[in-house]
Parts: sequence; C-alpha cells; structure tokens
Amino acid sequence: MARPQFDTVIHAPNRLRICAFLSPVQEAEFQVLRDELNVSDSVLSKHLKQLEDAGYVKFRKGAIDGRQRMWATLTKLGRRAFASHVGELKRLAGIVDNES
Repeated sequence: MARPQFDTVIHAPNRLRICAFLSPVQEAEFQVLRDELNVSDSVLSKHLKQLEDAGYVKFRKGAIDGRQRMWATLTKLGRRAFASHVGELKRLAGIVDNES
C-alpha cells in the first residue's frame, strides 16, 4: 500500500470538514453544507471552488419549486485524496489503522 499523503488543499479546516461531510454520502445540497459548517455562502463557495479546481468536488444543479439548487459530490479522486490525507494525519498522530 502506498504511503498516505498530506494534502494542503484538503487540510484547511473548512475544506477538511467539507470532505469529511461529503465522504459518507453521495451528494449534499449547498445549503446543507453551509449550515453544517456555519459559514456564509461566499465562504463556502470559495472553499468549494478550491476543491473543484483540484478535481476533488463536482456539482449538479437543478431547480426545486422554481428555485435553483446546487449539490456537491466528492469525486473518486477527491475520495482517494481525502482518505490518503486522513491516513497521513493518523500516521502523524501515531494512530494505527486496523484495516492497513
């Protein structure tokens, strides 16, 4: 197994929380992420854009009751990068993963 990698894109606290929230789900609506992180729309948009630029997040847009909505999904690359980053944090903290 390859050594886990520390990822500076993911490591920023809000981006780490976004990845952690998206990791166990298929997708999450923008407003749900915003409320979970307790940040403004603009702060969330900025962090999502950085994750998108890295190829870690993609978006789906649609309308519900005539209102435009957006859902975020962690890509396969994003899931691998997040898992690797968490693995490196565990390694740095001296925590042994039983699945390794």
